[in-house]
Amino acid sequence: MAFGFPKHINILATLETVTPTLNQLNLLKSLTCLARFSTQTEASEFYSSLIQHCTHTKSLRGLGIVQTHMTKTGYIQLYIANTLIDGYLKCGSLSNARKMFDKLRERHVVIWNAMISAYIGRKKRRRAHGLSVVLGLEVENVFVGSAIVDMYAKFGRLGDARLVANRVEEKDVVLITALIVGYSQHGDDGEALEVFVDMINHGVKANEYSFASILITCGNLEDLNNGKLVHGLVVKSGCEAAVASQTSLLTMYARCGLVDDSLTIFKRIQNPTLVTWTSLIVALVRNGREELALTKFREMIRDSVVPNSFTLSSVIQACSNLAMLDEGQQIHATVTKFGLDRHIYAGAALIILYGKCGNTEMARSVFDDLIETDLVSMNSMIYSYAQSGFGHQALKLFDRMKDLRLEPNDVTILSVLLACQNSGLVQQGCKIFSTIKKNHSIELTRDHYACMVELLGRSGRLEDAEMLIKEVKNPDLVVWRALLGACKLHGHVEMAERALGKVLEFSAGDRGSRVLLTNLYASTGNWSQVIDMKSTMREMQFKKNPAMSWVDVEREVHIFMAGDLSHPRSGEITETLEKLFEEVRILGYVPDTRFVLQDLDEDKKKRSLYCHSEKLAIAFALLRSSKKNTIIRIFKNLKVCGDCHPWIKFVTKVTGREIIARDANRFHHFKDGCCSCGDYW
Repeated sequence: MAFGFPKHINILATLETVTPTLNQLNLLKSLTCLARFSTQTEASEFYSSLIQHCTHTKSLRGLGIVQTHMTKTGYIQLYIANTLIDGYLKCGSLSNARKMFDKLRERHVVIWNAMISAYIGRKKRRRAHGLSVVLGLEVENVFVGSAIVDMYAKFGRLGDARLVANRVEEKDVVLITALIVGYSQHGDDGEALEVFVDMINHGVKANEYSFASILITCGNLEDLNNGKLVHGLVVKSGCEAAVASQTSLLTMYARCGLVDDSLTIFKRIQNPTLVTWTSLIVALVRNGREELALTKFREMIRDSVVPNSFTLSSVIQACSNLAMLDEGQQIHATVTKFGLDRHIYAGAALIILYGKCGNTEMARSVFDDLIETDLVSMNSMIYSYAQSGFGHQALKLFDRMKDLRLEPNDVTILSVLLACQNSGLVQQGCKIFSTIKKNHSIELTRDHYACMVELLGRSGRLEDAEMLIKEVKNPDLVVWRALLGACKLHGHVEMAERALGKVLEFSAGDRGSRVLLTNLYASTGNWSQVIDMKSTMREMQFKKNPAMSWVDVEREVHIFMAGDLSHPRSGEITETLEKLFEEVRILGYVPDTRFVLQDLDEDKKKRSLYCHSEKLAIAFALLRSSKKNTIIRIFKNLKVCGDCHPWIKFVTKVTGREIIARDANRFHHFKDGCCSCGDYW
């Protein structure tokens, strides 16, 4: 066949001529006039340009006309045929692509992969596999075999993936890596490790991607020994300098708890990528090194590396863990700057941040601005409400899930029950729990039962709470502790002693539960029992955690311990306290000496209440901050005491200030003489 194509005709100019007439008849006429090719290369370029243009404009008819003309001129070369098949696939015509595919005598692996991927996309996975089996390519062609293994692995059909891999005659590193990644991504890390070991034993050399995958697997298993062995293989193979290997080494050591080794590896990396920076930040947060994670994030920004939503969500988590509201708000500004504030991952992290800092208004603002509401963001918002005792708002969101077609999971139910528990919504909590139990839609765990025990116990239904525990299969320490706490609240000594006995069966050295019963004895005046308990704890060398509160004033954290007047401004703090006590007494505050767990006379008990850590922290915050629109935020390592709680309510009334207190269990939002918990905590 002679190919005649005038050399003065420019292909792009030709396309411009053809563009307005991309329909059946006019395009065919254009091709008839222009198709005089002097060389095969010119013909190839001409047809390729036309196919690309038709593909770009999604002209399926145009592609058909080009194919017809190619057939008539006898020009069906492998490269152009592959381009034409790719065009059909991109225009959504799998049937035309398959017809063209079947006409080819030779088929390149690239077009095989394209066809298999198309069948996968159309959920015709078995047909793609069957086609390759009939033609013998599953066994003979490792590229096709790898594509099929990868296909099954991505859809979680790991048994089928393994069968295909076993049938391939000459396995290579690409095929085996696809299998390793499949096992690892679907939680079967042990099997992934076995496949890797088998690969090495059969003399298949690993590359940087197989090393990277198996290092992540070792990290998931927290298998430091095998992780170090793989590290040795990485060094021997010369892959240590590869970014994928270095990033995976960093992650592996961090997941095994050796974060300093991760930092050492990071220092060796020249020009770390975003993935590497993110891996380091995640590793630091995971290992409780949040402040260093924030430092590394600042370094990353200074190096002009643009963060993505995963990076920012990890940094936000660091702020959440430290309850650093100001720092978190700065990160929020960065998230907004990069246009990621409405992204699901960053958005959910921001909701958790504001929830943990007690700022439910900001959490809800972020939630409402999300482009898409998913289960994670919904659970985060419900939990934020639950922590702050806004039970009714949490239940409204829970009801809204039906309209959004979101199916609740075990985390949702736990958060909703916690919201009921922290708000005293006993009837609603019992109804939700009963419905889930009857429908068997979600498997109720011991955590759900512990939440219900506390809900019933706090409301005074101690017998019901104890009966509920009998329904739990193998009730654990958490469930019995919940009952013990409820007994302490209502002064039920006998049931508390039974609950402590059960707790000690699980953990003989449980200090917190012994302290709880000791405090119960003290609150009921059983001083002989208090002496016996304290004597036992001294013999066991137990030390009680001292009550302490802290407050962040102008980016400086000030810590106060009960009865400790060592602060440099203790004199001013005492004066502020005296003034506050005088003002709140006028409004009706009466010191509740029941919460003094020492055998003292009444006057000394009252004086000891004056120096509780949360009172000292609030007095200092009022001393340093006179602006009425500034919210005072304090944190306490233990549960807020029964005397301080009403005292803080009175303080908000006399000062006009809002106070948010985060204790060991929850948030308390004090404003205008009221608390968000409704005096139920």
